[in-house]
Order: sequence, then structure tokens, then C-alpha cells
Amino acid sequence: MDKKEIIQITNAFLVEEFEADPEKITPDANLKATLDLDSLDYIDLVVVIENNFGFKVNPEDFQGISTFQDFYEYVATRIKQKQLV
Repeated sequence: MDKKEIIQITNAFLVEEFEADPEKITPDANLKATLDLDSLDYIDLVVVIENNFGFKVNPEDFQGISTFQDFYEYVATRIKQKQLV
């Protein structure tokens, strides 16, 4: 799975699950502010990631994620790690 495909899949489920405005989902946009995430929404986000990409997410992984670009990089890295195992 290449980065473009990761971005397309990610943006599609963010729009569907979090009713996000696709126009506001840009690489430099703040993930939490754009999606208006609270602590329960992060749990939903973890479930959606695990269901769409097939890897386990640790809650502490989100500490370094502030923008959508950070999020895409995180998903791409975890997919690569999963493929190496």
C-alpha cells in the first residue's frame, strides 16, 4: 500500500466516521481541531484505524501526532512494520 492510497483511505473514513469536511483535511491541518476530537473520539479513531489497516494501535502513539501529515506517516510506518513481520 503506497502513501497516496493510505491518504485516500484515511480521508474517506475520517469524512464518513467523524463527519469531517474534506476541504479542511489537509496535510498541515491540526488533526484534533479539524476533527473536533475528544477523548472518546480518539477511542473511535483507534478502532477505525485497526479495522481499516489491520494493526494494533497503542494510545500513547497519538502523543506525537498533531497534523494529518503526522497521522499519515504513522499509518504508513505501522503498515511497513506489519509487512516486515
